[in-house]
Amino acid sequence: MSRIKEFTLPDLGEGLTEGEILAWLVKVGDTIELNQPIVEVETAKAAVEIPAKWGGVVTRIFHEAGTTVEVGAPIISIDTDPGAGPVPSAESLAAVAVAPEEGAVEPGMIGGPAPGGRTAVLVGYGPKTAIAKRRPRIGTPTGTTTAAPAPIAPAAPGVVQAGSAPAQAAAGPVASAAPARADVAGPVLAKPPVRKLARDLGVDLTTVAGTGPHGSITRDDLQKAAAAPTETPVTETVATRAAAPSAAVFDASREQRIPIKGVRKLTAEHMVASAFTAPHVTEFLTVDVTRTMKSLERLKARPEFRDVRISPLLFVAKAVLLAARRHPMVNSTWSGATNEIVIKDYVNLGIAAATERGLIVPNIKDAGRLTLRELADALTALVQTAKSGKTPPSDMSGGTFSITNVGVFGIDTGTPILPPGEAAILAFGAIRPTPWVHKGKIKIRQVTTLGLSFDHRIIDGELGSKFLRDIGGFLADPEAALLSWT
Repeated sequence: MSRIKEFTLPDLGEGLTEGEILAWLVKVGDTIELNQPIVEVETAKAAVEIPAKWGGVVTRIFHEAGTTVEVGAPIISIDTDPGAGPVPSAESLAAVAVAPEEGAVEPGMIGGPAPGGRTAVLVGYGPKTAIAKRRPRIGTPTGTTTAAPAPIAPAAPGVVQAGSAPAQAAAGPVASAAPARADVAGPVLAKPPVRKLARDLGVDLTTVAGTGPHGSITRDDLQKAAAAPTETPVTETVATRAAAPSAAVFDASREQRIPIKGVRKLTAEHMVASAFTAPHVTEFLTVDVTRTMKSLERLKARPEFRDVRISPLLFVAKAVLLAARRHPMVNSTWSGATNEIVIKDYVNLGIAAATERGLIVPNIKDAGRLTLRELADALTALVQTAKSGKTPPSDMSGGTFSITNVGVFGIDTGTPILPPGEAAILAFGAIRPTPWVHKGKIKIRQVTTLGLSFDHRIIDGELGSKFLRDIGGFLADPEAALLSWT
């Protein structure tokens, strides 16, 4: 049995056909253990870490991070018995196999074939690799070396090489005819009084041609330069044109392209299928949740909830679970294959979570059976796992009812689209202090707006309205509802 094992990309659940390698957790040469995480892969469901099936030494990684690999393709090879010595390479085996049968010498011996097709020789023998040197010609003084002309590479068609006769003819007298500037020949000749006058007049001495002895600048030269009209330098005109705003460009250089893959691709496919399959209806209800916020503060002060992170979402989730118990038809699915409505006696409560890879909706299995403390723990774990990108595919399948908390983004409410296979979804908006009629008087109360979208094939207007009304009634007075509904 071969000691080199090739690990293939496994099927991570529900018939997924491919996955994208996000990051390798090991590298070639690392010693790994059984079930040690070796690679992070993103599928159409979530990002997961895949453990090693064998322990050993990593010998090869087939695909770099960012590559999409089909299920069943090899992704890494592992030497499961690294203590048995090095594994012979294919090149070395081939070198030994082609050695002649007669007069063969052991590979590596002098005069015999060496790995790689070479011939082993003694140091100082064998083919010369040094560059040959020409002996000095007769008559050349000792110590003088005659430099050989450098080879001239053939010029491209239509290109004249520098130094050739046509090139020199084309250049003509341009180089020799260029006049020498006076300001680069040496320092400007001017007496101290003349320099002071130049500073007072604001004249640059390097721009003035001197008429005095040896080309020195005189006071008359400065007066003429100051009286002459100022010309706009060419460089200033060019700079001004360069500073002018260029015409707007609308092309790929100002665009960003994001590949549609993984979670985002699957979410898009599901949303399109849901939007054009289930007839959506959305209803809204504005609720005074002042008592819910007060109950939340009292709940945080209780000993059993002091180490738990709880939010208003906990009460919304509890309200949905209790209202679904009153109206079981809301927690159902439409089966077009059997022409049936399947009512679920369990609630797998999905919570929409925005992640870096897109929107996912993991769900809490059988949430209706959990106590308030257990529900709070499950919500906390679900959100933390989703933010870390480690949600397993099993947590995102089998949902029966979902909540999307758009209030955390400061949004009042919305018209959410149903996840495939579910009959209803609730949007929970932001809680804001709002003027509200309370006991016949206008007071500032904590108010939120709920939005319920449902499949009109299963839920008609009456059922949807009653379900949403019961959720609002629970949030208006959660303590009374917990006592009377349970």
